[in-house]
Amino acid sequence: MTTRTFVRAVLVALILALTAGSATALAMNKTVTVAVDGKERTISTFARTVGGALESAGLQADNKDTLAPTAESGVADGSRVVLNRGRLLSLTVNGQQRELWTTAVTVGEALRQLGMRADGVKASADRSRRIPLQGMQLNVRTAKPLLLYDGGAPPRIITTSAPTVRDLLAAQGAPLGPRDTVVPEPTAPVAPGMHIEVTRVQVEEVRETRSVPPPVERVEDSELPSGEEVVESEGTPGEEIVTYRVTTTDGEETGREEIDVETTVEPEPRTVRVGTQEAPEVSDGSVWDRLAQCESGGDWSTNTGNGYYGGLQFDKSTWDAYGGGQYADYPHEASREEQIAVAEKVRDSRGGYGAWPSCSSQLGLD
Repeated sequence: MTTRTFVRAVLVALILALTAGSATALAMNKTVTVAVDGKERTISTFARTVGGALESAGLQADNKDTLAPTAESGVADGSRVVLNRGRLLSLTVNGQQRELWTTAVTVGEALRQLGMRADGVKASADRSRRIPLQGMQLNVRTAKPLLLYDGGAPPRIITTSAPTVRDLLAAQGAPLGPRDTVVPEPTAPVAPGMHIEVTRVQVEEVRETRSVPPPVERVEDSELPSGEEVVESEGTPGEEIVTYRVTTTDGEETGREEIDVETTVEPEPRTVRVGTQEAPEVSDGSVWDRLAQCESGGDWSTNTGNGYYGGLQFDKSTWDAYGGGQYADYPHEASREEQIAVAEKVRDSRGGYGAWPSCSSQLGLD
């Protein structure tokens, strides 16, 4: 290859790489509309998330702002992001000061969020004035404003001409109930800037259906080994209607007293047979344990699927022939003592341990 041909090949490869990279970059670039405090602008960004898109626009949302979608949400070409930034409002209402954060852009919008209607409200700034990002001080005077906390609901700023707290609540369509309490007391005169806190207490009777578990009846069974239990009948649950006296405070249950129970469906008992049969007495237990160790590794419940079962490796026919069925259908389902009891019958019938030729020979058993 000549030098000129080599240079031409390198240039072609470089052009192709640059073209591919540009196409990828164009594919990753997105056009996103960002609305900040009601004003929209369009940005181009390679960011994958809303938070990244805001950073591309030189913006950042904190916990005082509202952002939709969330910062972790993905963005695609044509996405729209809405950011309303929080502003600290130092509010003085009839001499009572407090601070709050608002995403309102204008004074009028902030007053509307606070529930202050235009009539009877005078503000130190025009309602059309924009609230700067660093916040502002705002003085508001109303005819008779107060803050009402009623029954755990969010506080409300209201105006009233009622002379007392009791009259105010009646005018709001929320008079005090027989168990309700209020601070200040019901006869206290209403004053501008007053905070009124009402605790709503209700007591009512509630009826609920409750399941009744079946009682357990235990029946002794002399044919079952001692300690073994067999469920003869599962029984069926019953039902009862329970009446409670329920106390709620500001909508939350704070007390419950059971005052009456009426059974509507009687439960059917669950019957359990309990074994009382004593385990058979075993003689020469240590001999049989040695034999079982040789036959099955000492596992009295083994069932390997080879047709021999239990610690002494009975087959089914031998087990049945020597009365094993009185204990269990299969040898491995019976206890150690029960298996030994059957084995003793086999040994006595055959005149020794010949039913276990290999292991009895190894152990020197006649």
